[in-house]
Amino acid sequence: MRALVVGGTGPTGPFIVNGLRARGYAVSIFHRGTHEIDEIPGDVEHIHSDPHFRETIDAALAGRDFELVVASYGRLRHLADALVGRTDRFVAVGGFSVYRGFFEPGALVPGGLPVPVAEDAPLVESETEHRFAWLMVRTEQAVMSAHPRATLFRYPYVYGPHQVVPREWCVVRRLLDGRRRIAVPDGGLALTTHGYAENVAQAILLAVDQPDAAAGQIFNCGDERQLSIAQLVETIARALGREVELVSLPHALAESTRALAIGGSHHKLLDLDKLRRGLGYRDVVPVEEALARTARWYVAHPPARGGETEQKLGDAFDYAAEDELMDRYLARVEELRPLAERSRLATHHPYAHPTEAGLVRDHRNR
Repeated sequence: MRALVVGGTGPTGPFIVNGLRARGYAVSIFHRGTHEIDEIPGDVEHIHSDPHFRETIDAALAGRDFELVVASYGRLRHLADALVGRTDRFVAVGGFSVYRGFFEPGALVPGGLPVPVAEDAPLVESETEHRFAWLMVRTEQAVMSAHPRATLFRYPYVYGPHQVVPREWCVVRRLLDGRRRIAVPDGGLALTTHGYAENVAQAILLAVDQPDAAAGQIFNCGDERQLSIAQLVETIARALGREVELVSLPHALAESTRALAIGGSHHKLLDLDKLRRGLGYRDVVPVEEALARTARWYVAHPPARGGETEQKLGDAFDYAAEDELMDRYLARVEELRPLAERSRLATHHPYAHPTEAGLVRDHRNR
């Protein structure tokens, strides 16, 4: 059995590739060749070309066909069209930003995504609403039109080794640098679906194992259990044996960890019920262990300071500015506290607790 994995060297790639090998597939990976990783065994064929353009796709795959294609990279609409009639099964990877309200919470009333978001929730409907999300919706439509029995997964933010934009590094580096305070947006209360690479790859492999159940279906995927931003920071700190104080700042001011919020403080929580019921999905790695593995990997493989990864994260790691911002904000909160307290009436909980039988009202007139 021949399988083509488009991509294969990102976070989920090694788990997908090796999972397919364990199932008896002869695996080829189609990628540009700019990110080779040790986790891909030597018996895996590398097809080095650009999977973003029809002409390079056609040239690279000329005369080839496959029992299975897993397209997790490149331009899906071109890949889907190029592989019509050349594969028995097409499994595609998209993203959860197709949902209306992901980028523009005000597009929904009330504002923000429903919690949780099921696969049949409204999608972005036009380019004017959000161009990038609309292109993703169009791509989904193109894939399912070209391959009616395809399976499409809406990936969340995927964490683990080899992430191009590892948001956890914003926390890990600060802890390595001895930071004892970390700012979190809006108390760090936002919930956004994340998926550990091995867990998300498991969803793909379950679809491979169950072709009839997966045919023609679109699935959300991610970890079954989700942590808030604050819990994520605390979990990473514990994994690295560090203590940290979380300082709540308004989202507009929490630049140092804004990347963790993934677009704002509205919840972006995916409903995984279809995946669990339809394919029997369960997390392979619990979220606390997954985050610990991720944090330790970046300790052992730190991105270059000030380099490309940190530039993509948009994080200056300017600790002097962070400290001044936190100090001035907290001082201002204390200045305003008396004014806030004037707006609050002294009260007790509303239920009566009579001290004598037969009284109409208790000692607090309740």
